[in-house]
Amino acid sequence: MQKRNIVLYTALLATTMAVAQNKVNITATDGSVSSYNTADVKSIAIKGNNVTVSPQNTSFTASRINFTKIAQGAVQIKQANGWQESAYIEWAPLKGANNYKVYIKGGDIKEYKKLDDQLVRDYGTFGRADAVGLKAGAYSIKVVPVINNKEDETKASEATSLTVSNYDRQGYAHFKRTEGVGAYNNDGTLKTGAIVLYVTKNTAKTVKATLSTGKSTQEFTGLQAILNAYQKNGVSLPPLDIRVIGIVSAGDVDSFGSSSEGLQIKGPQADSPLNITVEGIGNDATIHGFGILVRNSASVEFRNFAVMRQMDDGLSLDTDNSNIWIHNVDVFYGKSGSGDHAKGDGGIDVKADSKFVTIDYCRFWDTGKSSMCGMKSETGPNYITYHHNWFDHSDSRHARVRTMSVHFFNNYYDGVAKYGVGASSSSDVFVEKNYFRGTKYPMIIANQAHDLGPKGSTLSGENGGIIKAYDNIIAEPQSGSAFTTYADDNTSFDAYVVSSRDEKVPETVKAKVGGHVYNNFDTNPSLIYTYTPDEAKDVPAKVTGFLGAGRIEHGDVQFNFNNSVDDQSAEINTKLASLIDNYKSTLVGIFGDENASSGETGESGGSSETGGTGETGGSTVDQPTGTVVVSFEGKKPSSSIVTVTGNYSTSKGTAKYNNVTYSTCVKMESSTSIVVNAAKSYKMTLVFGDTETASAKINGTKVAGTGSTYTQVISGTTTITKANSVNLFAIVLEPQE
Repeated sequence: MQKRNIVLYTALLATTMAVAQNKVNITATDGSVSSYNTADVKSIAIKGNNVTVSPQNTSFTASRINFTKIAQGAVQIKQANGWQESAYIEWAPLKGANNYKVYIKGGDIKEYKKLDDQLVRDYGTFGRADAVGLKAGAYSIKVVPVINNKEDETKASEATSLTVSNYDRQGYAHFKRTEGVGAYNNDGTLKTGAIVLYVTKNTAKTVKATLSTGKSTQEFTGLQAILNAYQKNGVSLPPLDIRVIGIVSAGDVDSFGSSSEGLQIKGPQADSPLNITVEGIGNDATIHGFGILVRNSASVEFRNFAVMRQMDDGLSLDTDNSNIWIHNVDVFYGKSGSGDHAKGDGGIDVKADSKFVTIDYCRFWDTGKSSMCGMKSETGPNYITYHHNWFDHSDSRHARVRTMSVHFFNNYYDGVAKYGVGASSSSDVFVEKNYFRGTKYPMIIANQAHDLGPKGSTLSGENGGIIKAYDNIIAEPQSGSAFTTYADDNTSFDAYVVSSRDEKVPETVKAKVGGHVYNNFDTNPSLIYTYTPDEAKDVPAKVTGFLGAGRIEHGDVQFNFNNSVDDQSAEINTKLASLIDNYKSTLVGIFGDENASSGETGESGGSSETGGTGETGGSTVDQPTGTVVVSFEGKKPSSSIVTVTGNYSTSKGTAKYNNVTYSTCVKMESSTSIVVNAAKSYKMTLVFGDTETASAKINGTKVAGTGSTYTQVISGTTTITKANSVNLFAIVLEPQE
């Protein structure tokens, strides 16, 4: 059941209704909109502050309900909604249609723009399309059926007023960082020049990327092979957005960079800025039978997919990483082993000098070892944030912290069999406004208080850290649950509880074993980010709500825990284990070309007519030194100083300039826009086809050359558009003294 727990309620209808050929839009008080075909809705029941749609089995707190007429015989929309930097739509199959094209507009997309083919999928009983990389705002999505190989606009339907919000970017991954983490800008759009790869079970071995380091251009085939290219030349390669569709299993991948973990993302040296995002499309994106290892990497993001039955860790941040953001990921059981590995090993682990990491809005499904944070050899500083995660009947390590400075706020500990937060090995932990429901030991410190039991230390007898706790809620304690504060026992305590978040822990407060003193990182303005925590009482509703933890719509796995049993049990839940072992996506396939290259455009444009993979966004452009020759090999500009909206071609002849022959061009069409972002003065030469006469509009003024080139001095932002139907092969920029 989908729940949106919002206080305001003003519904426009107070009766049930089902009208054929109509559409109903339900606006929740969080601003999001769900759209349903009323022919598929048995009833809409309103009771108090709750609206229930049947047989969709969804529940809302609504602020508005309205019905819209749909043309007879048109595509019937089942539901549509905006989410975080994305929106989606589902529709019933239309008789006679063998394909569908889906368009989106809104935000800064003024006219309807077609989604990439891979985003439009067939689930047998319904079709679904997801648009990603959206700025916050109101959007409309239109579904156009393809009948007899032609789009039929007369049978198209659209969903309007879909509210898209931003992801929550609070936490250390974004600390003192103006640019976005991964392939996306902070406004939700793709970075300039980003490459988009679509990975399915059918394409993980065959997906291709043409990468240019400035010295050479090479085509790489296979997901791990492409990632390996970033290991060698990562700092000079463009941002990379890997979009996972459906379920991708271990046997589907070309190779693994790590024999123990699975896929490997690795930079050429410590903290290499790779600008890579791995994201799932829709509510069923899943990697099964392997995890992902990250080394020597900076600016890497993981979002909106599930990890099941991984070999070792689900996501492992191991060795010299920084600015890593993991959010809205569902973590399930790993590969079953002996002893304490019955549920697998780590869910999400942060170790070996990984720093400035945020883990938020993730859902841990009965995991045994949810998250380890730190080994024993980190040299620091290692600052980590966990917020708005849903530890759903998981057992321990939420997280187990060694050596690092870690901030936990607004997490929901929901039926935790062993312990919540554990601090050891001179770690510094601030636990703020979390909700602990049915948790055996909410917080423990190594070798003191409730870390010590009949079998000795839960945290392996290590030296202690210090936990500072503020304004947490401990509810529905299990039998035997306990929590000892420093005020209760100033020698053997579970946490030092403060009366305000800015209160410092005195130096007289020390770990019983090792004598560690809290470093008060959280009260140092130079070491803590700006954030606005929710009240602890509101955490369960927010974390389990529509914009809460886990994948969009809380994913496609439907499973409910039994609190009376599962709160206290650390054993494998056999029903959940069977569910994920037999898990299959209902995805039938892509309606269009599964191997098509991305044609999306970012904030500053960039599309490809014949297989280019570049998308462009709006990030800061680095100004090169010396003469810059911008070509379009690989169907993207060779320098970020230039961005392109338009179509490329390799069949328009060639252009020779300064003894170099160019064969890929930008077609000068009415929709073409080429922007040169020059922070200094350049002599700009435009190189057109050998048999063509140079012509263009520069900042709206028509210009022409006497041959195939045109030259003028520019500075600042220069926009080149069509004057005549010619083809641009290169731009040469010579700095002026």
